[in-house]
Amino acid sequence: MAQSKSKLTFLCSECGNDFPKWHGKCPACGEWGTVKEFTVPTNGKRSRREPRKTVPLQDVLYGDEMERASTDIPEVDRVLGGGLLPGSVILLGGNPGIGKSTLALQAVAGLEQNVLYVSAEESEDQIALRARRLGIDSDKLTLTGENRWEGIVEQLSLVKPAYLIIDSIQTIYSEGSESLPGAVGQIRECGQKILEQCKSSKMSTIVIGHVTKDGIIAGPRMLEHMVDTVLYLEGDRRHDFRLLRAVKNRFGSTSEVGVFEMTEKGLIEVENPSELFLAERQTNIAGSAVIPSMEGSRPILVEVQALTSNANFGTPQRNVTGFDIRRLAMLLAVLEKRLGFPVSTKDVFVNFVGGLRVDEPAADLAVISAIASSLNDSPLPSDTVLVGEVGLGGELRGASHIDKRMKEAKQLGFKSIIAPAASAKKVKVKSKGIKMHGVKSVREAFDFLFSS
Repeated sequence: MAQSKSKLTFLCSECGNDFPKWHGKCPACGEWGTVKEFTVPTNGKRSRREPRKTVPLQDVLYGDEMERASTDIPEVDRVLGGGLLPGSVILLGGNPGIGKSTLALQAVAGLEQNVLYVSAEESEDQIALRARRLGIDSDKLTLTGENRWEGIVEQLSLVKPAYLIIDSIQTIYSEGSESLPGAVGQIRECGQKILEQCKSSKMSTIVIGHVTKDGIIAGPRMLEHMVDTVLYLEGDRRHDFRLLRAVKNRFGSTSEVGVFEMTEKGLIEVENPSELFLAERQTNIAGSAVIPSMEGSRPILVEVQALTSNANFGTPQRNVTGFDIRRLAMLLAVLEKRLGFPVSTKDVFVNFVGGLRVDEPAADLAVISAIASSLNDSPLPSDTVLVGEVGLGGELRGASHIDKRMKEAKQLGFKSIIAPAASAKKVKVKSKGIKMHGVKSVREAFDFLFSS
């Protein structure tokens, strides 16, 4: 019998590019230490298929429009752009134990067509136990513990599902590659086969992927380029809140965010996230401010807390949760240089309550005001929300969606909002019950906040 031949190549685990020789630094993406040796079988069995036919553009434009399938979870449907689209491949990533498998199972529980759930990490009994806990009893859902792609294809021909769940891509392997499951070559090979299968059969697929310590999906980055949608389920396991965020979506917006709460019955939608994040807020405490943050197209009111104390060591501490530490350093420099607050000898702690991470610059004014409040030991007005980007000169720059932020603050009983003057001029409808204070600089905002 002829021996199997193999070819030696070197593959980058970051970008997926291959090279004929080893490099310490990937020539394509520039990352160090990501190029690994990989053996490619030259006589591996690969599936052969007929080339796809060409289709005139007019036939596609004026043909029957594909209908999205609702998951019966409005938060998921909104992030996806309206529901599951036939033939789409969705990559769902997140930290271990964050709820990826639970969300995927809940999303397909109410679908009217056949679903095949492929779980190479858990047995069928374990999945059934989770389904029982979630209250799922669907006759359209079929389970399998197969982790060989060729065996999965056989299951697809028998079940003929309209939806497929792969849990997870790091545990699936193909006989066409000699590397172990989870290796870069296997993920690359299986990802391509899944994509070909779904596009040819118009089958919607949810692929669950593990993430690395850096927070990105493990395996070659080309996996994210191949799929249609990339979703991340974010949150702190010490808190019950979870955020479903789209970082790529070919069929919808990437600005939408779904908010959930993890319970014994699974992930439950949060209809009013602002009320939930402010439920335990205490008023008349120095170092507390509220920011109407935009998460996608919806405003969410979040409390930011700051605490300052004398540094016990030579280098003051800068600890932050839910905010960019480099931006915090900039705000502290503005606070000391432009406003005269002595923070260079102070330990500074900043925390966004509830495990939510706020990345938008409009949170600057709330953060710098909370720090100043803690330094002065003077509480901020409890009925006021703050929004605005702080410049290096201490000026306030405009914030977007100011009308939506005002409306959300009014619904939760806040009486005033401090915002940049440029944004205040753009308010189209004057809301009764809440007053807009437009200011041009942080100093003007402080004059209002600490005047009493």
